[in-house]
Amino acid sequence: MNAVPPASDLPVDRILAMPRGGPTVLRMLLGGQLRRLREARGITREEAGYEIRASRSKISRLEHGRVGFKGRDVADLLALYGVDDERERAALESLAERANVQGWWARYNDILPDWFEIYIGLEQAASLMRSYELQFVPGLCQTEDYVRAVTILGHRSAPAGEIERRVSLRLTRQELLTGPDPPTLWMVVDEAALRRPIGGPEVMRGQLKHLIEISELPNVVLQVVPFRHGGHAAAGGAFTILRFAESDLPDVVYLEQLTSAVYLDRREETDRYMEVMDRLSAEAEPPTGTSGFLEKIIRAF
Repeated sequence: MNAVPPASDLPVDRILAMPRGGPTVLRMLLGGQLRRLREARGITREEAGYEIRASRSKISRLEHGRVGFKGRDVADLLALYGVDDERERAALESLAERANVQGWWARYNDILPDWFEIYIGLEQAASLMRSYELQFVPGLCQTEDYVRAVTILGHRSAPAGEIERRVSLRLTRQELLTGPDPPTLWMVVDEAALRRPIGGPEVMRGQLKHLIEISELPNVVLQVVPFRHGGHAAAGGAFTILRFAESDLPDVVYLEQLTSAVYLDRREETDRYMEVMDRLSAEAEPPTGTSGFLEKIIRAF
């Protein structure tokens, strides 16, 4: 077998002082470390799974940070990978414990599907989010009335109490933009999303005014792709790219579907989406023209 590298790629001091972002980013960091340790020893996922009485797919989910870690599994894997430095083992085991702590969104588990819980964790950890929307105003920029109207569209048969819980979840997520050390949010929105009268004219006027206000935040960039540009590179659908301050974490592309979501983190896939996003940003109206563009739409309602 190959020799084990002298400590993992992530120094112990950095493991002990992990960045913001809650359990999701911690799981991703630990999963990445376990993958690098496994690969350095030339151990397959099947072999690692056998060691902890699990499947190859379970190891894959662990290494991508998609599931929580059992302390015993982490200890067994570190032993298998030949990590005998006591300080490093303790740091990684401590990281596993912190990765299992529930985020604030756990109190919404009754309405929060597992596939979207992952996204909220990534959203909390990201330093940069670039999104393209063609049907709705981006979720982090929606007013309460607009959120409620969108929620009712997607959950027509839900009781009023559940609707309000869903509205509360989205509004709580929005606190990220004005909290300490906020991420940069760079949005490109199709004109159709701004003209579709979700909730009626009054709700839309309030929503568009809110977009003007939020676009003035130093960490927010908003661009519009007007109808006159015709087709464009992302006509296939909405997507979000999340980038993290930690160099050990890959970019993640989030694609939401009706009852699930797809998360892409392979370099060739995320690079392709970033190319499309860059092209969209070049084709869209410049940020300096956003307020004037929105004011024209407001007058049309």
